Amino acid sequence: MQKRLYDNTQLNKLIVVNKPIFKSSNSYLNEIKRKYRNKKAGFSGTLDPFACGCLIVAFGQYSKLFQYLKKTPKTYRAVVWLGATSESLDIENIIEIKEEKRINIEILNKEIQNLVGEHKYYPPKFSAKKIDGKRAYDLARSGQEVDMKLSTMQVIDTKFISYKHPFVTFEATVSEGSYIRSLAQILLEKLEVKGTLSFLNRLNEGAFKFEDEKELNPLDYLDLKENIYMGDKSYFENGKKIQKGYFKFQENGEYLIKFDDFFSIIQIQNDEVKYLLNKVQVSG
Repeated sequence: MQKRLYDNTQLNKLIVVNKPIFKSSNSYLNEIKRKYRNKKAGFSGTLDPFACGCLIVAFGQYSKLFQYLKKTPKTYRAVVWLGATSESLDIENIIEIKEEKRINIEILNKEIQNLVGEHKYYPPKFSAKKIDGKRAYDLARSGQEVDMKLSTMQVIDTKFISYKHPFVTFEATVSEGSYIRSLAQILLEKLEVKGTLSFLNRLNEGAFKFEDEKELNPLDYLDLKENIYMGDKSYFENGKKIQKGYFKFQENGEYLIKFDDFFSIIQIQNDEVKYLLNKVQVSG
């Protein structure tokens, strides 16, 4: 009998995988699904094919938790190739390579530090950003005109790593939705040189980092205030309507409710209590 690729049983699992370079996040997710033999899985924080590193993957009910996880800020290690010009601002679409001037290392270090702060920028047209439901890089690769809108990124911290001409390595901790390729171009403009990214590795997404795909407890990573429910557990078990008077905290907001064998996420809005996610089974 042929071995089944997928298991039909419910599998709740939260892990961090290390996406390899030159592979889309979606195609790598399919590999992870086959590895763990489970169809119901999702990921958060799309990495462009050129980039590698930390990718959060959740199976089963946990795949509905992404919006509640502590996954910002994000830290990347980037290598800039001085003298290389690319249409996609990385090594996938190199146009030309020219000799570029050497940079004073003290000036380089200073300009990397000066990146900390808020920046207005246009995301790369070769990126996973969606435009009318389609990925920008799919539109760009098909030759269509891509109109990228002005965006804002917050650079929280930077770190100069090394400079071995023509390669500059630095790290940047940034807000959600930032593009390091664009940040690299901001740096290059300040240095008055041309270049492109030759390597990009996401080191972490908030509290998440790659540790050999070890299984994580989602309760340790939820960015929610825990509320205390003082009523009958069966109301949650059966999804019954609950009055807000049964909760310790009754202010408007989203809350985590924990039981011994499952947890739920609710929203209190004025006098109404709404289930956002109910009866999520705790694995293990």
